[in-house]
Amino acid sequence: MSNYGELTFQGWRRENGRVGVRNHVVILPLDDLSNAACEAVANNIKGTMALPHAYGRLQFGEDLDLHFRTLIGTGSNPNVAAVVVIGIEDQWTNRVVEGIAKTGKPVTGFGIEGTGDIMTIAKASRVAKDYLQWASELQREECPISDLWVSTKCGESDTTTGLSSCPTVGNMYDKLIPHGIYGCFGETSEITGAEHLAKARAASPEIGEKWYRMWKSYQDDVIEQFKTSDLSDSQPTKGNIAGGLTTIEEKALGNLEKIGRECRYIDALQPAEAPAKGPGLYYMDTSSAAAECVTLMAAGGYVVHTFPTGQGNVIGNPIVPVVKITGNPRTVRTMSEHVDVDVSGVLRREMTIPQAGDALIDMVVRTANGRLTAAESLGHREFVMTKLYRSA
Repeated sequence: MSNYGELTFQGWRRENGRVGVRNHVVILPLDDLSNAACEAVANNIKGTMALPHAYGRLQFGEDLDLHFRTLIGTGSNPNVAAVVVIGIEDQWTNRVVEGIAKTGKPVTGFGIEGTGDIMTIAKASRVAKDYLQWASELQREECPISDLWVSTKCGESDTTTGLSSCPTVGNMYDKLIPHGIYGCFGETSEITGAEHLAKARAASPEIGEKWYRMWKSYQDDVIEQFKTSDLSDSQPTKGNIAGGLTTIEEKALGNLEKIGRECRYIDALQPAEAPAKGPGLYYMDTSSAAAECVTLMAAGGYVVHTFPTGQGNVIGNPIVPVVKITGNPRTVRTMSEHVDVDVSGVLRREMTIPQAGDALIDMVVRTANGRLTAAESLGHREFVMTKLYRSA
């Protein structure tokens, strides 16, 4: 493979020009109180999808802003054709509806107060049915590879991750970023020990400083404030340690392999913030927890997620296909149903990193064309909101 810029895929072009690779109709709860109603609507209208979550009451300040940014971004993602929003009351529900409506896609909101679950579910079900039938007739069209937004995060890392599956993602970015795709990496805590390397990979000193302030803020305001002795019960995880990564520094060096040899990130984004500086690689300030991180990147607008794993992570996402890559031959043997791209040949010296990168690019295009990922076929729909602090 050499003409990467000539690659195309079949996608759904949305009202705002963005291209999705899935065609979901989502029933989105504003808050935890509305989960039951959303799940009832999804049960009534087969083919729609509810996204229950745990938060949305008495949040304030930046925590509340992030909550709205995540919900609006989720509904705005190009993989979503239409949205029904249900909340306990109208005002905050309408805030989400108005945010999603800016994309031009169909969206309707319902408040439960003064109506009750049964009537709300009935009204919302009728709208969801109409949306689902409308979406079922939308047609794919051929799109250039430059219309693709691809994010990445690694999980259950081990010694094979930094040697094979993470460099595979980096090689993909080195090949596709120059042809106009949007990329994204994150995991703020997992760059600890390699922060000087990450800062140096910024497109400019100013962006490097912006990134460093994000990383340092997390160190000062979260880790140093709340740790007990160290992070050894969390970073590295028990699985990381079992896989041979004994320090966060070792983990960080493998983590950064995902941005390749040539890419430079052009901005550092807040959690769930959509990129605004055009095509290129972005950093997003995210948790290193798999479901939280993928949820935030999906809310930022990314439509395919690449996920290197060593020991074997089963994470999926409701609206974004998660492509699983591993170079660990034991994981390929014991957890084959979770693996989309096997790059264990790298460690056996039967496959080069450029060949592994080509295999991943091929799988990304196949996924964009409709192939279900392992996580999708197994029903993994982890949707986890990030919360910054206690509610009022």
